[in-house]
Amino acid sequence: MTEKTIDLDQRRGLSAQRATESRRLISEVEAHEAKLHRLRAEAEEQFLALPAATWEEAAAKAKYLLRLYAETLAGGDARTKRLIGAVLEDFEHLSNPGAKGE
Repeated sequence: MTEKTIDLDQRRGLSAQRATESRRLISEVEAHEAKLHRLRAEAEEQFLALPAATWEEAAAKAKYLLRLYAETLAGGDARTKRLIGAVLEDFEHLSNPGAKGE
């Protein structure tokens, strides 16, 4: 028996290597998507648990909701997307009034 490991990927043809790499990437993406889904569910449970105590907390909830809605507009209305972007910018501007030299 040898102590060297054998890289089986190097012994496969190019198309088999690509297929293996594709399967690995898809598996990794699916794992990340599952983690993102769990984290989103946790965040949403926290948002639903208690009402906002400050305007900043309410704005954080609204920003999250607007971003979720914007994701559903993948190929949708460009004007709605711009409006969502403008509202998110307004939230950011009002949350950090001194950030732009005001």
